[in-house]
Amino acid sequence: MTTPLPWYREVTPRQWKAMFAAWIGYLLDGFDFVLITLVLTEIADEFDLSDASAASLVSGAFITRWLGGALLGATGDRYGRKPAMIASILLYSLGTFACGFAWNYFSLFTARLLIGMGMAGEYSASATYVLESWPARVRNRASGFLISGFAGGSILAAELYKWVVPHWGWRPLFWIGVLPVVVALWVRRALPEAGDWSETARGETRPNPFRPLFAGRRRASLNTALAVAASAALFCVFTPLGEGMVWPLALLAAGCLFAFAAQLGGRRRWVVYVALMCTVFCAFLYSWPIQALLPTYLKKELGYDPAQVTDMMFYAGFGTMAGCWLAGFTGDWLGTRRAYAWTLLASLAFVFPVFAVQDSLVGLGVLLFFLLALSQGISGILPKYIAGHFPTGSRAASLGFVYNTGALGGAVAPVLGAHLAEGMSLGRALAVLTFGLTLLVIVLVGGNVPQRLARLSDPEGPDDHLAPERPLSSPAASVEKVG
Repeated sequence: MTTPLPWYREVTPRQWKAMFAAWIGYLLDGFDFVLITLVLTEIADEFDLSDASAASLVSGAFITRWLGGALLGATGDRYGRKPAMIASILLYSLGTFACGFAWNYFSLFTARLLIGMGMAGEYSASATYVLESWPARVRNRASGFLISGFAGGSILAAELYKWVVPHWGWRPLFWIGVLPVVVALWVRRALPEAGDWSETARGETRPNPFRPLFAGRRRASLNTALAVAASAALFCVFTPLGEGMVWPLALLAAGCLFAFAAQLGGRRRWVVYVALMCTVFCAFLYSWPIQALLPTYLKKELGYDPAQVTDMMFYAGFGTMAGCWLAGFTGDWLGTRRAYAWTLLASLAFVFPVFAVQDSLVGLGVLLFFLLALSQGISGILPKYIAGHFPTGSRAASLGFVYNTGALGGAVAPVLGAHLAEGMSLGRALAVLTFGLTLLVIVLVGGNVPQRLARLSDPEGPDDHLAPERPLSSPAASVEKVG
Protein backbone atom coordinates (compact mmCIF):
# COMPACT_ATOMS: atom_id res chain seq x y z
CA MET A 1 0.00 0.00 0.00
CA THR A 2 1.32 3.46 -0.83
CA THR A 3 0.62 6.85 0.66
CA PRO A 4 1.40 10.22 -1.00
CA LEU A 5 4.58 11.91 0.08
CA PRO A 6 3.83 15.25 1.87
CA TRP A 7 4.55 18.15 -0.45
CA TYR A 8 7.24 19.65 1.81
CA ARG A 9 9.19 16.38 1.66
CA GLU A 10 9.24 16.58 -2.12
CA VAL A 11 11.33 19.75 -1.74
CA THR A 12 14.98 18.87 -1.07
CA PRO A 13 17.25 20.82 1.33
CA ARG A 14 19.06 22.23 -1.68
CA GLN A 15 15.77 23.51 -3.11
CA TRP A 16 14.83 25.08 0.25
CA LYS A 17 18.22 26.80 0.27
CA ALA A 18 17.53 28.15 -3.23
CA MET A 19 14.20 29.51 -1.97
CA PHE A 20 15.79 31.16 1.08
CA ALA A 21 18.53 32.83 -0.97
CA ALA A 22 16.01 34.24 -3.45
CA TRP A 23 13.57 35.18 -0.67
CA ILE A 24 16.25 37.24 1.10
CA GLY A 25 16.80 39.13 -2.14
CA TYR A 26 13.09 39.85 -2.39
CA LEU A 27 13.01 40.97 1.24
CA LEU A 28 15.71 43.54 0.53
CA ASP A 29 14.01 44.43 -2.74
CA GLY A 30 10.77 45.22 -0.90
CA PHE A 31 12.65 47.09 1.82
CA ASP A 32 14.54 49.30 -0.61
CA PHE A 33 11.60 49.89 -2.92
CA VAL A 34 8.97 50.99 -0.38
CA LEU A 35 11.22 53.35 1.57
CA ILE A 36 10.26 56.18 -0.77
CA THR A 37 6.53 55.69 -0.10
CA LEU A 38 7.06 56.14 3.64
CA VAL A 39 8.90 59.44 3.36
CA LEU A 40 7.11 61.10 0.42
CA THR A 41 5.64 63.80 2.64
CA GLU A 42 9.02 64.59 4.24
CA ILE A 43 10.73 64.75 0.83
CA ALA A 44 7.93 66.92 -0.58
CA ASP A 45 8.38 69.37 2.30
CA GLU A 46 12.17 69.55 1.90
CA PHE A 47 12.16 69.92 -1.90
CA ASP A 48 8.90 71.92 -2.05
CA LEU A 49 7.05 69.43 -4.27
CA SER A 50 3.36 69.03 -5.07
CA ASP A 51 1.65 65.71 -4.32
CA ALA A 52 1.80 64.71 -7.99
CA SER A 53 5.51 65.55 -8.29
CA ALA A 54 6.30 63.64 -5.09
CA ALA A 55 4.28 60.65 -6.35
CA SER A 56 6.33 60.65 -9.56
CA LEU A 57 9.38 59.69 -7.45
CA VAL A 58 7.67 56.35 -6.91
CA SER A 59 7.16 56.17 -10.67
CA GLY A 60 10.87 56.73 -11.28
CA ALA A 61 11.77 53.19 -10.31
CA PHE A 62 9.26 51.79 -12.79
CA ILE A 63 10.29 53.53 -15.99
CA THR A 64 13.64 51.69 -16.26
CA ARG A 65 12.24 48.33 -15.21
CA TRP A 66 11.48 47.24 -18.78
CA LEU A 67 15.14 47.77 -19.70
CA GLY A 68 16.56 46.21 -16.53
CA GLY A 69 14.23 43.23 -16.80
CA ALA A 70 15.17 42.63 -20.42
CA LEU A 71 18.95 43.02 -19.98
CA LEU A 72 19.33 41.14 -16.70
CA GLY A 73 16.77 38.56 -17.85
CA ALA A 74 18.84 37.93 -20.98
CA THR A 75 21.92 37.62 -18.76
CA GLY A 76 20.07 34.95 -16.78
CA ASP A 77 19.15 33.03 -19.93
CA ARG A 78 22.64 33.17 -21.39
CA TYR A 79 24.95 32.91 -18.37
CA GLY A 80 22.74 31.42 -15.68
CA ARG A 81 20.18 32.63 -13.18
CA LYS A 82 22.67 33.10 -10.33
CA PRO A 83 24.93 35.78 -11.93
CA ALA A 84 21.83 37.81 -12.86
CA MET A 85 20.54 37.59 -9.28
CA ILE A 86 23.82 38.93 -7.89
CA ALA A 87 24.03 41.77 -10.44
CA SER A 88 20.47 42.87 -9.72
CA ILE A 89 20.89 43.08 -5.96
CA LEU A 90 24.03 45.20 -6.37
CA LEU A 91 22.21 47.60 -8.71
CA TYR A 92 19.21 48.37 -6.52
CA SER A 93 21.33 48.56 -3.38
CA LEU A 94 23.60 51.19 -4.91
CA GLY A 95 20.53 53.11 -6.07
CA THR A 96 19.05 53.05 -2.57
CA PHE A 97 22.30 54.29 -1.03
CA ALA A 98 22.47 57.12 -3.56
CA CYS A 99 18.94 58.27 -2.63
CA GLY A 100 20.25 59.37 0.76
CA PHE A 101 22.60 61.88 -0.91
CA ALA A 102 20.00 63.46 -3.23
CA TRP A 103 20.15 67.26 -3.27
CA ASN A 104 17.03 67.95 -5.38
CA TYR A 105 14.12 66.31 -7.18
CA PHE A 106 16.06 65.27 -10.30
CA SER A 107 18.99 63.72 -8.42
CA LEU A 108 16.58 61.63 -6.35
CA PHE A 109 14.60 60.67 -9.47
CA THR A 110 17.84 59.52 -11.16
CA ALA A 111 18.77 57.31 -8.20
CA ARG A 112 15.30 55.76 -8.40
CA LEU A 113 16.01 54.79 -12.03
CA LEU A 114 18.90 52.62 -10.85
CA ILE A 115 16.71 50.97 -8.21
CA GLY A 116 14.18 50.13 -10.91
CA MET A 117 16.72 48.39 -13.14
CA GLY A 118 17.99 46.27 -10.26
CA MET A 119 14.52 45.42 -9.01
CA ALA A 120 13.48 44.26 -12.47
CA GLY A 121 16.45 41.95 -12.71
CA GLU A 122 15.74 40.58 -9.24
CA TYR A 123 12.19 39.70 -10.27
CA SER A 124 13.07 37.95 -13.52
CA ALA A 125 16.20 36.14 -12.29
CA SER A 126 15.00 35.08 -8.84
CA ALA A 127 11.52 34.05 -9.98
CA THR A 128 12.81 31.87 -12.79
CA TYR A 129 15.55 30.47 -10.52
CA VAL A 130 13.10 29.29 -7.85
CA LEU A 131 10.40 28.10 -10.27
CA GLU A 132 12.94 26.02 -12.18
CA SER A 133 14.51 24.66 -9.00
CA TRP A 134 11.35 23.44 -7.24
CA PRO A 135 9.24 20.37 -8.15
CA ALA A 136 6.75 21.12 -10.92
CA ARG A 137 3.77 20.04 -8.80
CA VAL A 138 4.27 22.77 -6.16
CA ARG A 139 5.52 25.69 -8.21
CA ASN A 140 2.59 27.93 -7.28
CA ARG A 141 3.70 27.56 -3.66
CA ALA A 142 7.27 28.34 -4.67
CA SER A 143 6.03 31.50 -6.37
CA GLY A 144 3.88 32.56 -3.40
CA PHE A 145 6.60 31.92 -0.81
CA LEU A 146 9.11 33.89 -2.89
CA ILE A 147 6.99 36.99 -3.50
CA SER A 148 6.06 37.14 0.20
CA GLY A 149 9.61 38.36 0.79
CA PHE A 150 8.72 41.72 -0.79
CA ALA A 151 5.94 42.21 1.78
CA GLY A 152 8.35 41.23 4.55
CA GLY A 153 10.69 43.97 3.36
CA SER A 154 7.89 46.53 3.49
CA ILE A 155 7.15 45.55 7.12
CA LEU A 156 10.83 45.93 8.01
CA ALA A 157 10.97 49.35 6.33
CA ALA A 158 7.86 50.53 8.21
CA GLU A 159 9.31 49.44 11.55
CA LEU A 160 12.55 51.32 10.88
CA TYR A 161 10.61 54.39 9.73
CA LYS A 162 9.12 55.12 13.13
CA TRP A 163 12.53 54.84 14.84
CA VAL A 164 14.75 56.58 12.31
CA VAL A 165 12.83 59.40 10.60
CA PRO A 166 11.46 61.26 13.66
CA HIS A 167 14.98 61.44 15.16
CA TRP A 168 17.39 61.68 12.21
CA GLY A 169 15.29 62.53 9.15
CA TRP A 170 14.61 60.60 5.95
CA ARG A 171 18.14 60.30 4.51
CA PRO A 172 19.59 57.77 7.01
CA LEU A 173 16.70 55.43 6.16
CA PHE A 174 18.17 54.99 2.66
CA TRP A 175 21.72 54.55 3.95
CA ILE A 176 20.60 51.78 6.28
CA GLY A 177 18.98 50.06 3.31
CA VAL A 178 22.35 49.06 1.86
CA LEU A 179 23.63 47.19 4.94
CA PRO A 180 21.78 43.85 4.57
CA VAL A 181 23.11 43.41 1.04
CA VAL A 182 26.21 41.71 2.43
CA VAL A 183 23.99 39.03 3.94
CA ALA A 184 22.17 38.40 0.66
CA LEU A 185 25.40 38.15 -1.33
CA TRP A 186 26.88 35.78 1.24
CA VAL A 187 23.83 33.52 1.09
CA ARG A 188 23.93 33.43 -2.73
CA ARG A 189 27.66 32.87 -3.10
CA ALA A 190 27.53 29.05 -3.24
CA LEU A 191 24.13 28.47 -4.80
CA PRO A 192 23.81 25.76 -7.46
CA GLU A 193 22.37 26.73 -10.82
CA ALA A 194 18.64 26.22 -11.49
CA GLY A 195 17.81 22.69 -12.60
CA ASP A 196 15.77 23.49 -15.71
CA TRP A 197 18.35 25.99 -17.00
CA SER A 198 21.26 23.57 -16.38
CA GLU A 199 19.52 20.82 -18.33
CA THR A 200 18.74 23.14 -21.23
CA ALA A 201 22.24 24.65 -21.34
CA ARG A 202 24.09 21.32 -21.08
CA GLY A 203 25.68 20.47 -24.38
CA GLU A 204 23.94 23.28 -26.25
CA THR A 205 24.88 26.73 -27.47
CA ARG A 206 23.80 29.21 -24.83
CA PRO A 207 20.70 31.08 -25.97
CA ASN A 208 20.68 34.73 -26.88
CA PRO A 209 17.03 35.80 -26.42
CA PHE A 210 17.68 39.19 -28.04
CA ARG A 211 19.26 37.93 -31.22
CA PRO A 212 16.11 38.87 -33.22
CA LEU A 213 16.62 42.49 -32.18
CA PHE A 214 20.18 42.72 -33.53
CA ALA A 215 20.13 40.49 -36.61
CA GLY A 216 21.80 42.82 -39.07
CA ARG A 217 23.28 46.29 -38.80
CA ARG A 218 20.13 48.10 -39.88
CA ARG A 219 17.88 46.31 -37.38
CA ALA A 220 20.44 46.75 -34.58
CA SER A 221 20.64 50.50 -35.25
CA LEU A 222 16.87 50.83 -35.42
CA ASN A 223 16.30 48.96 -32.15
CA THR A 224 19.01 50.92 -30.37
CA ALA A 225 17.25 54.10 -31.45
CA LEU A 226 13.92 52.68 -30.24
CA ALA A 227 15.40 51.87 -26.83
CA VAL A 228 16.82 55.39 -26.47
CA ALA A 229 13.53 56.94 -27.62
CA ALA A 230 11.45 54.85 -25.21
CA SER A 231 13.73 55.65 -22.26
CA ALA A 232 13.83 59.38 -23.02
CA ALA A 233 10.06 59.57 -23.57
CA LEU A 234 9.29 57.78 -20.30
CA PHE A 235 11.70 60.01 -18.39
CA CYS A 236 9.98 63.11 -19.75
CA VAL A 237 6.46 61.75 -19.15
CA PHE A 238 7.08 61.31 -15.41
CA THR A 239 9.11 64.47 -14.80
CA PRO A 240 8.31 68.17 -15.39
CA LEU A 241 10.39 68.04 -18.61
CA GLY A 242 7.44 66.57 -20.49
CA GLU A 243 4.84 69.06 -19.31
CA GLY A 244 2.28 69.71 -22.06
CA MET A 245 3.54 66.74 -24.14
CA VAL A 246 2.55 63.81 -21.92
CA TRP A 247 0.19 62.03 -24.33
CA PRO A 248 2.40 62.21 -27.46
CA LEU A 249 5.41 61.06 -25.43
CA ALA A 250 3.43 58.24 -23.80
CA LEU A 251 2.24 57.02 -27.21
CA LEU A 252 5.82 57.17 -28.53
CA ALA A 253 7.08 55.05 -25.62
CA ALA A 254 4.20 52.56 -26.01
CA GLY A 255 4.89 52.23 -29.73
CA CYS A 256 8.58 51.48 -29.11
CA LEU A 257 7.80 48.86 -26.45
CA PHE A 258 5.16 47.16 -28.60
CA ALA A 259 7.69 47.05 -31.45
CA PHE A 260 10.11 45.18 -29.18
CA ALA A 261 7.36 42.77 -28.11
CA ALA A 262 6.45 42.06 -31.73
CA GLN A 263 10.08 41.25 -32.60
CA LEU A 264 10.78 39.15 -29.50
CA GLY A 265 7.59 37.13 -29.86
CA GLY A 266 7.93 36.57 -33.58
CA ARG A 267 5.08 35.85 -35.95
CA ARG A 268 3.46 33.25 -33.72
CA ARG A 269 4.08 34.54 -30.21
CA TRP A 270 3.97 38.34 -30.41
CA VAL A 271 0.31 38.46 -29.42
CA VAL A 272 0.94 36.67 -26.11
CA TYR A 273 3.71 39.16 -25.27
CA VAL A 274 1.37 42.10 -25.86
CA ALA A 275 -1.58 40.49 -24.05
CA LEU A 276 0.52 39.69 -20.98
CA MET A 277 2.03 43.18 -20.95
CA CYS A 278 -1.46 44.69 -20.92
CA THR A 279 -2.61 42.29 -18.18
CA VAL A 280 0.35 43.15 -15.94
CA PHE A 281 -0.13 46.86 -16.68
CA CYS A 282 -3.71 46.69 -15.38
CA ALA A 283 -2.60 44.60 -12.38
CA PHE A 284 -0.17 47.34 -11.36
CA LEU A 285 -2.79 50.01 -11.94
CA TYR A 286 -5.11 48.40 -9.40
CA SER A 287 -2.45 47.53 -6.82
CA TRP A 288 0.03 50.39 -6.78
CA PRO A 289 -2.23 53.33 -5.93
CA ILE A 290 -2.63 51.81 -2.46
CA GLN A 291 0.94 50.52 -2.17
CA ALA A 292 2.43 53.88 -3.14
CA LEU A 293 0.04 56.35 -1.52
CA LEU A 294 -1.28 54.57 1.58
CA PRO A 295 1.26 56.27 3.92
CA THR A 296 0.41 59.66 2.37
CA TYR A 297 -3.31 58.98 2.86
CA LEU A 298 -2.77 57.96 6.50
CA LYS A 299 -0.69 61.04 7.31
CA LYS A 300 -2.50 63.75 5.34
CA GLU A 301 -6.17 62.69 5.42
CA LEU A 302 -6.37 60.74 8.68
CA GLY A 303 -3.68 62.67 10.57
CA TYR A 304 -1.76 59.61 11.79
CA ASP A 305 1.63 60.04 13.43
CA PRO A 306 4.69 57.91 12.44
CA ALA A 307 3.96 55.20 15.03
CA GLN A 308 0.36 54.84 13.83
CA VAL A 309 1.48 54.77 10.19
CA THR A 310 3.90 51.98 11.10
CA ASP A 311 1.08 50.01 12.73
CA MET A 312 -1.08 50.32 9.61
CA MET A 313 1.80 49.38 7.32
CA PHE A 314 2.40 46.33 9.50
CA TYR A 315 -1.23 45.22 9.01
CA ALA A 316 -0.92 45.85 5.27
CA GLY A 317 2.47 44.18 4.89
CA PHE A 318 1.62 41.14 6.95
CA GLY A 319 -1.68 40.82 5.09
CA THR A 320 0.17 40.81 1.78
CA MET A 321 2.66 38.25 3.08
CA ALA A 322 -0.06 35.94 4.38
CA GLY A 323 -1.93 36.38 1.10
CA CYS A 324 1.14 35.30 -0.89
CA TRP A 325 1.40 32.11 1.16
CA LEU A 326 -2.31 31.44 0.74
CA ALA A 327 -2.09 32.16 -3.00
CA GLY A 328 0.56 29.47 -3.43
CA PHE A 329 -1.58 26.77 -1.82
CA THR A 330 -4.74 27.96 -3.56
CA GLY A 331 -2.97 28.04 -6.93
CA ASP A 332 -1.78 24.45 -6.57
CA TRP A 333 -5.28 23.42 -5.51
CA LEU A 334 -7.49 25.28 -8.01
CA GLY A 335 -4.98 26.07 -10.73
CA THR A 336 -3.11 29.33 -11.18
CA ARG A 337 -5.65 31.17 -13.30
CA ARG A 338 -8.76 30.21 -11.31
CA ALA A 339 -7.11 31.02 -7.98
CA TYR A 340 -6.07 34.44 -9.29
CA ALA A 341 -9.52 35.41 -10.56
CA TRP A 342 -11.58 34.12 -7.61
CA THR A 343 -9.29 35.69 -5.01
CA LEU A 344 -9.40 39.08 -6.71
CA LEU A 345 -13.19 38.85 -6.88
CA ALA A 346 -13.33 38.29 -3.11
CA SER A 347 -11.06 41.32 -2.53
CA LEU A 348 -13.66 43.71 -3.99
CA ALA A 349 -15.76 43.37 -0.82
CA PHE A 350 -13.07 45.21 1.18
CA VAL A 351 -12.08 48.09 -1.14
CA PHE A 352 -14.63 50.77 -0.19
CA PRO A 353 -14.92 49.79 3.52
CA VAL A 354 -11.16 50.39 3.94
CA PHE A 355 -11.53 54.02 2.92
CA ALA A 356 -14.75 54.51 4.86
CA VAL A 357 -13.14 53.85 8.26
CA GLN A 358 -11.93 57.08 9.87
CA ASP A 359 -11.71 56.72 13.64
CA SER A 360 -10.89 53.08 14.41
CA LEU A 361 -7.21 52.16 14.23
CA VAL A 362 -7.90 48.47 14.82
CA GLY A 363 -10.86 48.37 12.44
CA LEU A 364 -8.84 49.97 9.65
CA GLY A 365 -5.94 47.61 10.32
CA VAL A 366 -8.13 44.50 10.10
CA LEU A 367 -9.78 45.68 6.86
CA LEU A 368 -6.36 46.53 5.37
CA PHE A 369 -5.09 43.08 6.32
CA PHE A 370 -7.88 41.32 4.41
CA LEU A 371 -7.84 43.69 1.44
CA LEU A 372 -4.10 43.38 0.96
CA ALA A 373 -4.12 39.62 1.59
CA LEU A 374 -6.62 39.09 -1.21
CA SER A 375 -5.75 41.84 -3.70
CA GLN A 376 -1.96 42.14 -3.31
CA GLY A 377 -1.22 38.68 -1.93
CA ILE A 378 -2.52 36.92 -5.02
CA SER A 379 0.32 38.55 -6.97
CA GLY A 380 2.46 35.91 -5.29
CA ILE A 381 1.53 33.53 -8.11
CA LEU A 382 1.88 36.11 -10.89
CA PRO A 383 5.45 34.91 -11.73
CA LYS A 384 4.10 31.37 -12.14
CA TYR A 385 1.24 32.63 -14.31
CA ILE A 386 3.53 34.62 -16.63
CA ALA A 387 6.51 32.25 -16.72
CA GLY A 388 4.35 29.34 -17.80
CA HIS A 389 3.80 31.06 -21.16
CA PHE A 390 7.51 30.85 -22.11
CA PRO A 391 10.04 28.03 -22.76
CA THR A 392 13.14 27.64 -20.60
CA GLY A 393 15.62 29.01 -23.15
CA SER A 394 14.00 32.46 -23.20
CA ARG A 395 12.02 32.40 -19.95
CA ALA A 396 14.02 34.87 -17.84
CA ALA A 397 14.29 37.44 -20.63
CA SER A 398 10.64 37.05 -21.65
CA LEU A 399 9.38 37.19 -18.06
CA GLY A 400 11.67 40.13 -17.34
CA PHE A 401 10.56 42.10 -20.39
CA VAL A 402 6.82 41.32 -20.22
CA TYR A 403 6.42 41.78 -16.48
CA ASN A 404 8.57 44.87 -16.14
CA THR A 405 7.12 46.57 -19.22
CA GLY A 406 3.66 45.93 -17.81
CA ALA A 407 4.94 47.28 -14.50
CA LEU A 408 4.80 50.74 -16.05
CA GLY A 409 1.27 50.60 -14.67
CA GLY A 410 2.96 51.07 -11.31
CA ALA A 411 4.52 54.28 -12.64
CA VAL A 412 1.16 55.59 -13.82
CA ALA A 413 -0.79 54.51 -10.72
CA PRO A 414 0.56 56.90 -8.01
CA VAL A 415 0.56 59.90 -10.34
CA LEU A 416 -2.94 59.07 -11.55
CA GLY A 417 -4.10 58.65 -7.95
CA ALA A 418 -2.60 62.01 -6.97
CA HIS A 419 -4.22 63.76 -9.94
CA LEU A 420 -7.62 62.20 -9.22
CA ALA A 421 -7.29 63.39 -5.64
CA GLU A 422 -7.25 66.99 -6.91
CA GLY A 423 -10.97 66.62 -7.66
CA MET A 424 -11.98 64.31 -4.80
CA SER A 425 -10.53 62.99 -1.57
CA LEU A 426 -7.40 60.85 -1.85
CA GLY A 427 -9.18 57.94 -0.17
CA ARG A 428 -12.02 57.96 -2.70
CA ALA A 429 -9.56 58.24 -5.61
CA LEU A 430 -7.63 55.20 -4.36
CA ALA A 431 -10.85 53.21 -3.88
CA VAL A 432 -12.17 54.01 -7.37
CA LEU A 433 -8.89 53.10 -9.08
CA THR A 434 -8.49 49.88 -7.11
CA PHE A 435 -12.06 48.66 -7.62
CA GLY A 436 -12.31 49.47 -11.33
CA LEU A 437 -8.95 48.05 -12.40
CA THR A 438 -9.37 44.93 -10.25
CA LEU A 439 -12.55 44.14 -12.20
CA LEU A 440 -10.63 44.48 -15.46
CA VAL A 441 -7.86 42.11 -14.30
CA ILE A 442 -10.48 39.56 -13.21
CA VAL A 443 -11.83 39.56 -16.78
CA LEU A 444 -8.36 39.30 -18.38
CA VAL A 445 -7.04 36.50 -16.17
CA GLY A 446 -10.29 34.68 -15.41
CA GLY A 447 -11.26 34.75 -19.08
CA ASN A 448 -7.79 33.43 -20.02
CA VAL A 449 -7.52 36.25 -22.56
CA PRO A 450 -3.71 36.04 -23.20
CA GLN A 451 -3.85 32.30 -23.89
CA ARG A 452 -6.97 32.59 -26.05
CA LEU A 453 -5.29 35.25 -28.17
CA ALA A 454 -2.13 33.14 -28.39
CA ARG A 455 -4.18 30.24 -29.72
CA LEU A 456 -5.19 32.34 -32.74
CA SER A 457 -1.60 32.52 -33.99
CA ASP A 458 -0.11 29.39 -32.38
CA PRO A 459 -2.82 26.71 -32.05
CA GLU A 460 -0.33 23.95 -31.21
CA GLY A 461 1.53 25.77 -28.40
CA PRO A 462 1.38 24.24 -24.90
CA ASP A 463 -0.84 25.79 -22.23
CA ASP A 464 1.95 25.81 -19.63
CA HIS A 465 5.66 25.53 -20.39
CA LEU A 466 6.55 25.15 -16.71
CA ALA A 467 4.27 22.21 -16.03
CA PRO A 468 0.72 21.16 -16.81
CA GLU A 469 -1.68 21.97 -14.01
CA ARG A 470 -2.28 18.80 -11.99
CA PRO A 471 -4.33 18.41 -8.80
CA LEU A 472 -2.40 17.61 -5.66
CA SER A 473 -4.41 14.42 -5.30
CA SER A 474 -2.21 13.02 -8.09
CA PRO A 475 1.05 12.35 -6.22
CA ALA A 476 4.34 12.81 -7.97
CA ALA A 477 6.06 10.56 -5.45
CA SER A 478 5.02 8.06 -2.81
CA VAL A 479 6.44 6.02 0.04
CA GLU A 480 5.70 2.46 0.98
CA LYS A 481 3.52 2.04 4.03
CA VAL A 482 3.51 -1.23 5.93
CA GLY A 483 -0.11 -2.27 6.65
